[in-house]
Amino acid sequence: MWLALVLLLGAVAAAVPLVLISLASAGAARSVTDEARRATARFRDFHTAKQAGYNALVVDVDGLSCIDNQRVGGMGSLYAKPALLMDGGAIDPTQPEALVFVPSAGGRPQLAALVYIVYASDWEKLGHAADDPPTLFGRPYRLTAFPNRFAVAYWSLHVWIWLPNPAGTFQPWNPTVHC
Repeated sequence: MWLALVLLLGAVAAAVPLVLISLASAGAARSVTDEARRATARFRDFHTAKQAGYNALVVDVDGLSCIDNQRVGGMGSLYAKPALLMDGGAIDPTQPEALVFVPSAGGRPQLAALVYIVYASDWEKLGHAADDPPTLFGRPYRLTAFPNRFAVAYWSLHVWIWLPNPAGTFQPWNPTVHC
C-alpha cells in the first residue's frame, strides 16, 4: 500500500508542473494577443492608422486592392506600413505589417484584422530554412510561394481580433467578408 501511495504522489508531483506550464503558455499566448489588441486599438480610426504610417494600400499585379475569394470569403483591403515591411523580418506582436479594413454598414473603413508579414527572402537571410515558418501567438505563419498575385514570396499570419472570423481567429479568409 505504501508503494502505491508513493507512486501516486510521485505521479501527481510530476503532473502538476506540466499542467501549470501548459496553463501559463496558454495564458501567455492570450496576453500577447491582448497586447496586440491594445496596441492597435487606436487604428480603429482609419485616419489615425494612415497617419501612423499604414498608408500603403496593397494592390496585386492585376490592380485589385480588395482581396476576395468567393468560395471561402475575403480578406478585405490591406493597408501596409512600408517601414515594417522592410524591417528585415522582425516580428513584433504590437506592430503588424498590415491592417485589414472592411466596409462598415455605413460604408466607412472598419478595422477587422492584423496581418503579420515576413518576406521569404528576409526569413532565409535570418538563417531559417524554407520549411521553417515564423511563429507568433503560438501559430505558424503561412507561406505564399512565388509566383503569386503579389509577385514576391512571403510568410503571413492573419489575426482577426477586431471582426470575428467564423473560420477561426488565425485563418486568412473570413467567410463574412466580401468585396
